[in-house]
Amino acid sequence: MDHWIAPSILSADFSRLGAEIEAVLEAGADVIHFDVMDNHYVPNLTIGPLVLESLRRAGFGCFFDVHLMVKPVDRLIGDFLGAGANLISVHPESTEHLHRTLSLIRDGGAQAGLVFNPATPLQALDEALELIDLALVMSVNPGFGGQAFIESSLGKLAEARRRIDASGRPVRLEIDGGIKVANIAQAAAAGADTFVAGSAIFGADDYAATIAAMREELADLRSV
Repeated sequence: MDHWIAPSILSADFSRLGAEIEAVLEAGADVIHFDVMDNHYVPNLTIGPLVLESLRRAGFGCFFDVHLMVKPVDRLIGDFLGAGANLISVHPESTEHLHRTLSLIRDGGAQAGLVFNPATPLQALDEALELIDLALVMSVNPGFGGQAFIESSLGKLAEARRRIDASGRPVRLEIDGGIKVANIAQAAAAGADTFVAGSAIFGADDYAATIAAMREELADLRSV
């Protein structure tokens, strides 16, 4: 699969969010990662469906990858579907009935993703592979941007890749947390094809140069 770079708006300047999204898209981003936190499942409170809906009304036609870090999760799925999410990812711990939750997303017309925290085993991946379009391995504990990359996540990433490949299904494998120019190739070598980067991009002086440097690292890996 093609490599996707997905800037996380968690690290954007929310006073000018539309301009920030436009800037990273012009800089070469493939996907916009939309972090939703509830101060319950994770210790932070961010944004809801009205923000996504307003971005769609403003004319943003990009692919919005919505990561729901909320519990319970089912109640908000319909709201984000209505707001224009292209893909909605959930944590297995956020629902009592994972298959039902994933079906709600797919039946609503969006792609479905399943997220694994650093300490969450991958067993649910085997159970849900037929219902997902993306698996997300967290390389930090969710809740805040700017955290350091957890090196042991590379092993989990490689194992997730092995299970996905064995299934024969075209499931993307995303990594989120501490991704930057210096380690993006490591993540790709372990099997990731989609890379969420927040502070590494939005904290840079030049978004285009940073994304170009990430792509260069990925291209160098492919040429090896």
